[in-house]
Amino acid sequence: MLRSELPSSEYNPFYHTYLLALGDVDLIQELTRGKDELITLLEEIPESKLGYAYGEGKWTLAEVLLHIMDAERVFQYRALCFARNDQTPFPGFDQDEYVPHSNAASRTKASLVKEYSAIRESTLCLYNSFDKDVLKRVGVASGSRMSVRALGFIISGHQAHHVNIIRKRYL
Repeated sequence: MLRSELPSSEYNPFYHTYLLALGDVDLIQELTRGKDELITLLEEIPESKLGYAYGEGKWTLAEVLLHIMDAERVFQYRALCFARNDQTPFPGFDQDEYVPHSNAASRTKASLVKEYSAIRESTLCLYNSFDKDVLKRVGVASGSRMSVRALGFIISGHQAHHVNIIRKRYL
């Protein structure tokens, strides 16, 4: 499924910037490419950079990486629920409340690579199990309609957004 096939009615406009950043990509190919890209980037980052923040009150590099993982887990869970026709509306999640409790300062690069790899592999397994009808199923998250396929592209676009910030401001 291509990003251009995703109607804007299937996601909150807040996520539009993330989706535009992807271009017209195939969902599974982009999830796979994004995994390879982030792992390569992580492997190039010196361990000493994990505690670096580019400004006062900004997240450290390790916190940004854990934020990417936390968001993917949240979006993946929503996709699973919507795929199974769970019509329970899901509240938003406050990323700023998650980060201080992430224990980022004690993480090693190896542990971050291992955890990220497991999360993305899980996302890929889940999305590879969906057929075209499942991808079109819709639920409600953060007060907006959201499709399973939109969540997959949002996972990719959210990561791409933060990878760009990492490259520009942390490295």
